[in-house]
Amino acid sequence: MLLSKSCVYGLRASIYLASKSDEEFNSIKEMSDKLEISFHFLTKILQQLTAESLMESYKGPKGGIRLTKKGREATLLDMVIAIDGPELFTQCALGLPGCGSATPCPLHESWIETRASIQGMLERTTLSELAREGKQNKFRLMADGSFNWD
Repeated sequence: MLLSKSCVYGLRASIYLASKSDEEFNSIKEMSDKLEISFHFLTKILQQLTAESLMESYKGPKGGIRLTKKGREATLLDMVIAIDGPELFTQCALGLPGCGSATPCPLHESWIETRASIQGMLERTTLSELAREGKQNKFRLMADGSFNWD
């Protein structure tokens, strides 16, 4: 898998939040239950995204988390870099230090094209767009296979 488990869960949670109202804070516990992600693991991921100003949290009985304006406008690339960093788009596919045009690995040329394609797709795709399409087309987001975006 190219993306870490943290990143995959962060993307799922972000798309879920993008499908919700801008005004309301969403319960992390409820979100972890719906997405079937460990509450503590999800909380750590969301703290990372909050530190990057992509989300904001509020404590208290009506507390929770929501996307910031910056987060609502974020692309998948913004989210991936916030969680996993930019290394996916700069490192060798085989993990060899110094891999480049002068000293390429066997996958170098193919990986350059592939990662550019992946980066372009992530850069062109926004959270809001995926949430809208997910609701309209009843795409699966929940781990149990359900289409319930409410």
